[in-house]
Amino acid sequence: LGVSGIDEHLGVSGIDDVDGDDDDIHNSANDLDDELKLLHEEGMTIRDLGNNFGNSNLHAHKEHNTLVPQAKWPISIRDEDGDFEDVVHPGHRAKNHTDVIMAVPKMWIDDPLSIHQNKLMTRELAMKIGSCTVPDASGNFARGDSCPLDERTIYVAISSYRDYQCRDTVTSIFERAKHPDRIRVGVIDQIMDGEDIHCDAPHEPCSDNPEQMLCKYKNQLDILQVDPLLAVGPVFARHLGHRLYRGEYYYMQSDAHVTYANNWDVDIISQQEATKNEMAVLSTYLSNVEGALDEKGDSIKKGRPIMCDTGFEEGQHNKHLRHGTQPESAPSITGMPQLHPFWSAGFSFSRGHFVVNVPYDFYQPLIFQGEEISIAVRGFSIGYDFYAPEKSVCFHHYAEGKNSENVAKREKVPKFYDHNRVYAGAGIRSMSRMLAIIHMSPAMDPSKWDHTDEEKYGIGNVEFRSPEHLYEVFGIDVKKKSNEGHLCDFVDTGDMHKLFTQYLRADGMGLDYSKIVYKFTDPRPGETDDDETDDTEE
Repeated sequence: LGVSGIDEHLGVSGIDDVDGDDDDIHNSANDLDDELKLLHEEGMTIRDLGNNFGNSNLHAHKEHNTLVPQAKWPISIRDEDGDFEDVVHPGHRAKNHTDVIMAVPKMWIDDPLSIHQNKLMTRELAMKIGSCTVPDASGNFARGDSCPLDERTIYVAISSYRDYQCRDTVTSIFERAKHPDRIRVGVIDQIMDGEDIHCDAPHEPCSDNPEQMLCKYKNQLDILQVDPLLAVGPVFARHLGHRLYRGEYYYMQSDAHVTYANNWDVDIISQQEATKNEMAVLSTYLSNVEGALDEKGDSIKKGRPIMCDTGFEEGQHNKHLRHGTQPESAPSITGMPQLHPFWSAGFSFSRGHFVVNVPYDFYQPLIFQGEEISIAVRGFSIGYDFYAPEKSVCFHHYAEGKNSENVAKREKVPKFYDHNRVYAGAGIRSMSRMLAIIHMSPAMDPSKWDHTDEEKYGIGNVEFRSPEHLYEVFGIDVKKKSNEGHLCDFVDTGDMHKLFTQYLRADGMGLDYSKIVYKFTDPRPGETDDDETDDTEE
């Protein structure tokens, strides 16, 4: 399909308005002419827009046979040129446009059910996932927990939309790590050639300054470039980021405008292992970078955010849970991360099997709010537990603060929804699918949402970890679309941590919710809290 096919079929059907009302169709397809002009002039095909690598035939794989690929290190998707797969772009698919084909990397393990088998994953199987920089005597890189902490590999996924700070984020990751040789970064770089800074572009030519991190560690940096006209929100971009995972021991996800602290890799692994929970996921909103680091790059921040403030919000013709301002204070639990009920897309650190078992849903274009509760509920149902790090290892560049120059620059960074009129209405369909999958809209007619690959991107079946059980424990009423207030009184104080962590399974495979008999109710009904000045918001 040539690029001319895009606006040709758009011109016939018209484009829905941005709010997604299908009964309000205009001839706004004409507005796309300027945006697509460059692509027409270059005569690119849709496949070219996806990436610069090869492609393969569409695959079909429905059997749930456990097969863990052989671990390797070092590794790169550059070694897979010609072995990608063709997928239909989900935004155009949702709008019933002519198929727009992209060639993308295959998932390291395509079938999550082949690993978790709709029950709690065994520790034996978990130990087969995760590479070590040094193999054992038999040449096996998957050494399980016998792999020394300093030799365990880390895959860092970054999704960037036309972000000038992406390359500085990647530089910070390698520069501030104690063991950069065990790190691999995968970036979904949604940029406009000729206008935006590539995430792998050093500030100086490598021939002039080869010691720059982007030069020195270029073989540990995989870039999948996507034309911004194909951007349909963070869920799709991060799904592509999951496709770049290649069996590393740990998985980390962060935004593209983040600065890391010295020795962050050793620090976060130490915190992860302190939970003694193989199913632990360390995740939270990030603190503002202003005042967080000294001139040497060491963290001087005493507090950290914890995830406990949430409420129902209306959007995309439905209601979903959206996390609001989160409390940021000194941890009430010390010596390890603190248990909390939710997950954040801005920072997440876990074992690599989290990517395998809870892949981002390919069929949720234009989802932004709702992304986090979806991953949290699905992860919980498969056996994962969420913790706030005791100490932050990286900090966010928000479009706010005292540095007016930085604020002005961040405010000018383009947003993916700048051209979302192309896909208007797709978000409504995606939201219906997302809410149905996590059982947050029980009254929804099953015929009204897309069930494609529902098993692959759905919930697990671990006992006492259904979405309904999660909602019951934390006071969430999905029928009335309401939730018990002041959950932070239970979470931030450490009460949840103390009560729940005593039920960690003996083999470390997550908390045993069959033994957790608890239903949260508002301890201060009718009261409202003033926002804290140092709270952190998504």
